[in-house]
Amino acid sequence: MTGPVTAAIADFTIAANFDDISMSVVDRAKIHILDTLGVALAGSVSDTARIARAHISDYGGEGGCTVIGAGRRAPARFAAFANAAAAHADNFDDTTPQIRPDRTGGIHASAAVLPVALALAEQSGASGRDLIAAYLVGVDVASRLNHAIDARHYADGFHTTGTLNVFGAACAAASLLGLDRERSIAAIGIAASRASGVRRNFGSMAEILHSAHAAENGLAAADLASRGLSSAEDALDGPTGYFSAAAGAFHEREIVGRLGNPWVFDHPGVWIKPHPNGALTHPGAGCLLTLLQENNVAPDDIDRIEVRTNERVWKTLQHHAPDSGMQAKFSMEFTLAVIALQRRAGLADFTTDALLRPEIQEMMRRISYTPYETAGDGFTNVTTLIDLHLTGGGHVSGRSDHARGSTEDPMDFEEVADKFRQCAAFGGLDENRARKIVRLVSDFETLDDTRPLTAVLS
Repeated sequence: MTGPVTAAIADFTIAANFDDISMSVVDRAKIHILDTLGVALAGSVSDTARIARAHISDYGGEGGCTVIGAGRRAPARFAAFANAAAAHADNFDDTTPQIRPDRTGGIHASAAVLPVALALAEQSGASGRDLIAAYLVGVDVASRLNHAIDARHYADGFHTTGTLNVFGAACAAASLLGLDRERSIAAIGIAASRASGVRRNFGSMAEILHSAHAAENGLAAADLASRGLSSAEDALDGPTGYFSAAAGAFHEREIVGRLGNPWVFDHPGVWIKPHPNGALTHPGAGCLLTLLQENNVAPDDIDRIEVRTNERVWKTLQHHAPDSGMQAKFSMEFTLAVIALQRRAGLADFTTDALLRPEIQEMMRRISYTPYETAGDGFTNVTTLIDLHLTGGGHVSGRSDHARGSTEDPMDFEEVADKFRQCAAFGGLDENRARKIVRLVSDFETLDDTRPLTAVLS
């Protein structure tokens, strides 16, 4: 018997139609598509992306789909793998947050879902409308699954960007492959045996590949289903299924009846990152920057910085004394030290060389990061408190419940286009092609064929 969550996901996937999607959601989707393409271009020059490309090359990965930022092509599953690795390489990709304030652990859905949709659309010559619809389906499925799975899943160490994105990627692929209900259910069941990723790998190359594995495994699950491979109809939500094995429980009401109702781009929204590191540091970074600017505080004026979040965030940002640039991306102490010294934190700042700078190390020693015991009135699951103590004896305090780029403080298309151009330049793309990509994404729903876009991404 088909499980209720599996049935809801399959029915949603096959029913999704561009004409039924509001233009406000389409416009937000285009903003996030542009953002994801930008971070993939920036990430394409990373060591992890280079390793991913070498990996697929050794498998004889030659074919018809664009590998972003590289002068080569590969079969769809390998292109999706390489492009998802690039999109998540700098931890600069977007995040769908949790809804409930007592839960932590957003999901980076776009970096896994868009590479699948892009590869299959390029392979078939699908329209921009078809790609947008498939992308929205995949992001919604992955995000709502993250709301529905029991909190134990993330708390015990699973990383939803790896584990749950495989289902979103499978559904995006099922949409573009035109799978019927039976084969969409099979794709979900196959994906349940391919879902993986643990948070212990935060701050390592292996964590970057969580998005890549989710993209490849989701696409492969849909492809296998399209060829007739079967699965249990409740491998996701039945006894001894994925929910049971990896979380012990799930909350059906958080997904059944809620897929596309509303779309997650409407509620709770999907956050775009202003800094290339763990999103949980961003409320603190924004809060500190505001305190520095409003009070005209120079680095030498800072005696110490005390920062507090809830314990779940504190445990997630586990690298309190990072020893590499990758670990620094999951360090509140490093992020605030960079902001304190530079009043910005960009792609060039999250490197091992930057971490080892004496002034960074000295500023980090002035930062104390601890969890608070009790959430106050109006606290969100990312509320961050900062006390900035000055060398003259005074201090100023601030609180941030959200980050720049979040639903409460969103970035519009032009702001994301500016971020895109910076990322594209970092990845070596010339200005003319960058401008063309911005223009194509702006008019994406009018494209009869997505291949003019992928042609300028290589």
